[in-house]
Amino acid sequence: MEKNGRIRGGKDSLYVALGTITGVILGFMIGISLPNLDKTTEQFRFYSNAKGNYGGQNKSSGNPKNSSSTKINVPENPRGAETLPPAIIQPETDFYLRRLWGKPNEDLKYKQKYLVAFTVGAKQKQSIDASVKKFSSNFTILLFHYDNRASEWDEFEWSKRAIHVSVRKQAKWWYAKRFLHPDIVASYEYIFLWDEDLGLQHFNAEEYIKLVRKHGLEISQPALETKGYLSWKMTQRQPGKDIHRYVKERDGWCSDPHLPPCAGFVEIMAPVFSRKAWRCAWYLIQNDLVHGWGLDLSLQSCVEPAHEKIGVVDSQWVVHKMLPTLGNEGSSNDGRQPWVAVRERCFNEWSIFKSRMKEAKIKYYKENGIIIEANSTLNKN
Repeated sequence: MEKNGRIRGGKDSLYVALGTITGVILGFMIGISLPNLDKTTEQFRFYSNAKGNYGGQNKSSGNPKNSSSTKINVPENPRGAETLPPAIIQPETDFYLRRLWGKPNEDLKYKQKYLVAFTVGAKQKQSIDASVKKFSSNFTILLFHYDNRASEWDEFEWSKRAIHVSVRKQAKWWYAKRFLHPDIVASYEYIFLWDEDLGLQHFNAEEYIKLVRKHGLEISQPALETKGYLSWKMTQRQPGKDIHRYVKERDGWCSDPHLPPCAGFVEIMAPVFSRKAWRCAWYLIQNDLVHGWGLDLSLQSCVEPAHEKIGVVDSQWVVHKMLPTLGNEGSSNDGRQPWVAVRERCFNEWSIFKSRMKEAKIKYYKENGIIIEANSTLNKN
């Protein structure tokens, strides 16, 4: 009995030991599995939240947009660029020359503040060379070549830094409409748009800018001196003055002393525009009316009050040489001189522009319920 009791006691001890060891092993296995369970739980929570957010089921977010969409649509962007992020858009540009190498932010050591554009032929190279030297390094020089001979200007050092646009037998305002969009020249405070047959012996561009700023002129021109005929008294130099804004024209020429050509007027030969004024004037230029005749009588619409902000600078004047330049690029059909047909088109364009401007105003007045008085100046300029 004692013997059997000892045996039974030994078996019980063995069972206890085995049970203890088994419990320890099971406990250890369960313990090391808990982090994975936690991770699985967290992954499930993430999946649930993601499903709610991206499936539009997360009501607590309060965001009605589908955040999974990366499409961009900004109606306020420039036309055609609505799908671009606004921060990447550059709506304006310039004529600043850049390198083909190096860092872009190191290209420009200096930015010109003004632009002067001449419409030129190679026959006037020496005259233009003299004219360009009257403009400081503050000016970008732009040449429109109507004779397709741009490479012949390389003899001048300044020409290597100038911008050259070459299209045969085109006029100044054709070039201006296509290459001087306000967003292209927005970097420039003033835009000079000049003919080639001008003598600048008595002209200094920097002094001219000072006077324009001093007197608040948005549209201006240097006064003219010539041995020939002046089309408009407004453009004639008045010695002893800095500027003038008014003039007494020939009888019957001005329906109102504050209207062109007695005031609010400069000629298309050598106009100078502020950045703001050019943004308006550019839209006046008609695509098919390449000579620009009639524009000068309508520039008053671009500044207010025109009789104060348009003027002629007397103390910085130029000489009109009256050379047969672009006019000789016309056709000599019917046995006539080339300039005759060009002149005819100029007058024809003037008539067309005048009619278009009148019709555009009448249309605007009618659409807006504005009654035109019988003595209106609409039909007089």
